[in-house]
Amino acid sequence: MSTKLIKTKAFLYLDELSSKRIVYMDGGMGTMIQKYRFEETDYRGSKFQNHKIDLKGNNDILNITKMEAIKEIHKQYILSGSDIIETNTFNGTSIAQYDYNLENYAADINIFGVRAVKEAIAETSEKVNGRKILIAGALGPTNRTASISPDVEDPSARNVSFDELSEAYYDQAKTLYESGVDILLPETTFDTLNLKAAIFGIRQLFNEVSIELPLFLSVTFSDKSGRTLSGQTIEAFWESIRHSKPYAVGMNCGLGAASLYDYMKTLSNVADTKTFCYPNAGLPNPLSETGYDETPDMTAKDLELFAKESLVNFVGGCCGTTPNHIQAIVEKLSKYKGRANSNRDSFSTFSGLELLRKDDINNFLLIGERSNVTGSPKFSRLIKDGDFEGALEIAKQQVENGAHIIDINFDEGLIDSEACMIKFLNLVASEPDISRVPIMIDSSKWSVIEEGLKCIQGRGIVNSISLKEGEVEFLKQAEKILEYGASVVVMAFDESGQATETDHKVSISKRAYNLLVDKVGFSPEDIIFDSNILTIGTGIDEHKNYAVNFLDAIPLIKKECPGSLTSGGLSNLSFAFRGNNKVREAMHSVFLFHAINKGLDMAIVNAGMLEVYEEIDKDLLHIIENVIFNKSDNSTEVLINYASKLTSNQSSQEKEEEWMSFDLEKRIAHQVIKGLTSNIENDVEEARLKYASPLEVIEGPLMDGMKIVGTLFGEGKMFLPQVVKSARSMKKAVNYLEPFMEKDKNNVSGIGKILIATVKGDVHDIGKNIVSVVARCNGYEVEDMGVMVSCADIIDRAKDLKPDIIGLSGLITPSLDEMITNVTEFKKNGINTPVLIGGATTSKAHTALKIAPNYPNEVVVHVPDASLVVGVCKDLLSPKNNTQFKENIKKSQVEFALNYNKNKKIKFLSLEEARKNKLKINFKKINNKINDYSVKKWEFDINEIIQYIDWSPFFWTWELKGVYPNIFRNKKYGNQAKDLFVDAEKILKRMVSDKVLSLKGLSKIWNAYSVDEDIVLTDNDGTEIETLNFLRQQADKSTKNSKYYCLSDFVSDKKTDDDILGAFAVTAGKEVDEYASSFELKGDDYSSIMIKAIGDRLAEACSEFLHYKIRVLNGENEDFNLKSLIKEEYSGIRPAHGYPSIPDHSEKSKIWSLLEVEKNIGASLTENFALNPPSSICGLYFFNPEARYFNLGKINNSQFEIYANKKGYNIERMRSLLQNNLID
Repeated sequence: MSTKLIKTKAFLYLDELSSKRIVYMDGGMGTMIQKYRFEETDYRGSKFQNHKIDLKGNNDILNITKMEAIKEIHKQYILSGSDIIETNTFNGTSIAQYDYNLENYAADINIFGVRAVKEAIAETSEKVNGRKILIAGALGPTNRTASISPDVEDPSARNVSFDELSEAYYDQAKTLYESGVDILLPETTFDTLNLKAAIFGIRQLFNEVSIELPLFLSVTFSDKSGRTLSGQTIEAFWESIRHSKPYAVGMNCGLGAASLYDYMKTLSNVADTKTFCYPNAGLPNPLSETGYDETPDMTAKDLELFAKESLVNFVGGCCGTTPNHIQAIVEKLSKYKGRANSNRDSFSTFSGLELLRKDDINNFLLIGERSNVTGSPKFSRLIKDGDFEGALEIAKQQVENGAHIIDINFDEGLIDSEACMIKFLNLVASEPDISRVPIMIDSSKWSVIEEGLKCIQGRGIVNSISLKEGEVEFLKQAEKILEYGASVVVMAFDESGQATETDHKVSISKRAYNLLVDKVGFSPEDIIFDSNILTIGTGIDEHKNYAVNFLDAIPLIKKECPGSLTSGGLSNLSFAFRGNNKVREAMHSVFLFHAINKGLDMAIVNAGMLEVYEEIDKDLLHIIENVIFNKSDNSTEVLINYASKLTSNQSSQEKEEEWMSFDLEKRIAHQVIKGLTSNIENDVEEARLKYASPLEVIEGPLMDGMKIVGTLFGEGKMFLPQVVKSARSMKKAVNYLEPFMEKDKNNVSGIGKILIATVKGDVHDIGKNIVSVVARCNGYEVEDMGVMVSCADIIDRAKDLKPDIIGLSGLITPSLDEMITNVTEFKKNGINTPVLIGGATTSKAHTALKIAPNYPNEVVVHVPDASLVVGVCKDLLSPKNNTQFKENIKKSQVEFALNYNKNKKIKFLSLEEARKNKLKINFKKINNKINDYSVKKWEFDINEIIQYIDWSPFFWTWELKGVYPNIFRNKKYGNQAKDLFVDAEKILKRMVSDKVLSLKGLSKIWNAYSVDEDIVLTDNDGTEIETLNFLRQQADKSTKNSKYYCLSDFVSDKKTDDDILGAFAVTAGKEVDEYASSFELKGDDYSSIMIKAIGDRLAEACSEFLHYKIRVLNGENEDFNLKSLIKEEYSGIRPAHGYPSIPDHSEKSKIWSLLEVEKNIGASLTENFALNPPSSICGLYFFNPEARYFNLGKINNSQFEIYANKKGYNIERMRSLLQNNLID
């Protein structure tokens, strides 16, 4: 049972003080010591005169040899306003002092360190009117790391162990406690496993003395990658140490406050305790007096944002900060109250290098089972052969295949299980692709589990403990698991043995739950119950109800043990059918289907041993369900007979194409459903000879397949990439039959005709093409008119074709006006056909307010994505329901417009007021290095550009929402995302080998200065070349000190500051569209859409690469890191025209002229300023570190008219370009 600890008075004092105001910590110690310019003799003092090793640089030893100086520094911080003073004991462990051969003096360093603070407090008491000062005992990270190898040739090696660290931290914490500190502060954590060892040692001390001190835990990021040195994100860090229930958690060192802002914001959101930040004074600068960039006012100003947004309770300073910094911080932040604690949500969470939440998105977790010597013969063989690298590949494959968690087990009598667990987990830590997911440490031996817990820096899971040996042992192990910071799996065993009956499973779980929650202190969300999936189909009567008992227990356990999770080892279920993978895979899928419906949260599985539920042979499905639910006495016998007829080791991954033996009609439908094309022409030829006409083949077996595709897509059982593949198969079959069909194609019956086009001035068509494919898949006849289609052409074709529905698509803002023009002209020309509106800039609001009122005789429907188009079309064309459906649409649009007009009253600042509240930047710090102002032409190396691809938007194109590579773990469509990615890689490889791509770019830098909302570009002698026009935010933000941004704010308004601005244009080339068209002509829409989507990604990658190159030319020192680039964790911004901060597409024309874009790289602008080819991008470079992206939002008519006059545009033309930024 956990020891009851008495909290010290410091808790109450901190609670009271932090409830009133922000509490102030002190600043940098090393910075202040440097000012004394101590030499070797000063460090040695009289005590260490004859020491054999140089001591200069060992600042902690100065507690003994120069205590007066240390005390003086503490006094200065007290007088500057600090409430908490840290001891000078950063390297006060025996480990840190080992390199100086002073490990035996570690205790003295801490004793004298505390004494120096106490004397400083006493000597300044009167000067601060007796203000209470708390002492924080500082415990640094040591110069060793438990998660990283010191030997590049042996990634499993470590230069310190968890036990050595926890013992050293225990000793230091004990000395600090006995010397009288109020707070313990393990700080500057760069390896979370080191910190977990510190927590373990400190908790051991608290339990011994039955007293608890406030614990502050601090992490550091040494660069802008957003991770610790050992690879963890800020969310994963908190997850790993939340078990310690610290009084406060925060960040220090590494970076300045501005760079830590985003990370502190995240930490403030996830941590359910108080937070702090004591940053460096910016970046190192050897020319500065303190060695760092920032003055006191600069640091205070950056930290004010933390206070203003309630991100912190405590603030201070680290390297480069001085008493003057602390004084400035106190003065600046004195008016703010501290942050209110966040409440932890009820989701279960775990971590590796990254956080894993079991939530509404990850609502079922897969635990990879193959890193298990008892369950995987291959893994076992590799381990016994000493091939740990090969074994590591198995773990990696599981993560790649979608495992959320990796189960690791070394329970084998012929190996040293403890040694294997340590070595393998150390190797896993060296592989970020594996260690990003949480680890499940699986063993029946407690010693192996404990060794494993000492190797993982994240929050892992112990699998497992049970009540088999009674409550005493159960509680002892559970308490240890809690101390190590892991979640726990409880097996359904008690003193009487394994539970097989439902009631017994539930009663054991309830008993264990009460013990863990009430006696040990576990949160329910950290408890997982495995009530034993046992083997069925054995022929033994007692086994017949094993599966149904497990399934029945799931909801009962969740009811009796609220907040907890349920799990199970799936492979046990089918053990009786070893060697018959087809049966095993089907059993696993069927059981899992029912278990998830019952509420199962996770399972230990081999993802490669799961058949798709919908693909299971219906006879086999029926037989297996009879066995699982024990529906008849002979269920097992029937399954055994069925299994005996199958090839012994046939799996879904390896099976031959059984469909080749289907009858003709079923064979054709199967190929359409699966998107197979290799044999489709042969089969439709056979069908053509069999049927009376080619049309009957299309309307028969081909449409039978497409109907199934449409149904499965509508039910969410097929996903867009699979649908497009099906369409490719269908189209290939139809193309083959077309020469044999009658000339009168009107004989082709369909459920409706759709005419679709991208409107004039717009070249974007990927979304339109997908809608076309989805509609065809559902039996609609679709005529796609392509891109940049004039209104007149659409009207002419509509009159000839007489479609049932017209679809209008567009991506850029001017296309919205083009759509209004289209429907207005439709009305004038007597076209009364329902119109669908789609595309990135379109919206329900714009459709209701701007388009629909111009088309009163019919309905205009906004369709936000392809998955909805079929449902809308069915409703529009339904003889029964279409009238009511149209009336409902129109009614909702009228209501929307009325509500919008009621609520549209936006309060604006005048332009003059907005200018007064613009962002003020100190441009005196400008240090731009670029001095080449010529136009640069770039021809990009495709192999280099591929590294810069952000794949996430590629999946969004296909309506698979998620972030790459995490999307592969999505339970619903992770497998489809993987298949799509494999196809994309193949096509990209082919595009490279076929030399399709012509990746080119242009860039140029100018001297520049700003005038209100304009930026003037000049040449080297100061002659004005061009003026770029921008707009300023005006919508009232209703908060004091709010800034009203304009892009011009990020460029100095003084010519003499020599500020700069850049512009760029990149293109993947017209060859992308030409190549895509070649596939479209063959009927392969899937590959065509794929090529265009890849082209867009390559253009974006070129712009990312080019921006990186430009930043480096300007003196930025940054290493390539794709994740950081995607998150835009770099200095400066790259806004593109048409995006929220610069919505006016017409400004592109200035870039086209200045860079001679069309002449140099062959990219042009349409009449509405769309880029052509579509896989092209242009934008501007702003270099100031304070530049940021923002949303312009709405502007008032006054600024709009001023802007239109500047541009020389009439009001209507300007309105079409900025309509999303205007109220009406």
